[in-house]
Amino acid sequence: MKLHTLKPAAGATKSTKRIGRGQGSGKGGTATKGNKGAQSRSGYSQKFGFEGGQIPLQRRLPKRGFKNPFKVEYTAFNLDRISDLVAKYNMPIFSVEHLRANGIISKTELVKVLGRGILKSKVDVAVNGISETAKTAIEKLGGTVIILA
Repeated sequence: MKLHTLKPAAGATKSTKRIGRGQGSGKGGTATKGNKGAQSRSGYSQKFGFEGGQIPLQRRLPKRGFKNPFKVEYTAFNLDRISDLVAKYNMPIFSVEHLRANGIISKTELVKVLGRGILKSKVDVAVNGISETAKTAIEKLGGTVIILA
């Protein structure tokens, strides 16, 4: 250890830039903030999206579209997929509870049955929604349809 290698402990000293401490410091007068205007004042904070007086991006772009807060979204299952799932997971009834129990859908998803494909065997269905073609195909094979609220 030599005198020229000594340094103070970390955090023991402040930064060397002493702002606003008179003209002799070289950082006096305007305290490196430039001349006049809101940015040179104390307490200034820039508003989100402010672009220095230029019209901000959110005001330059046109408003587009509409988001319907009452839209109900369903997870669709076609008839061919239903027969595969019933066979794979040995479901006594194709229902929302059995789908959740087997990890096929999340606990908030709603299920709708659509009519693409062909059912291989009789299936009972308890879901949130069903199309007319799917309903007739299920009932044709002797299955029952229960619409959940």
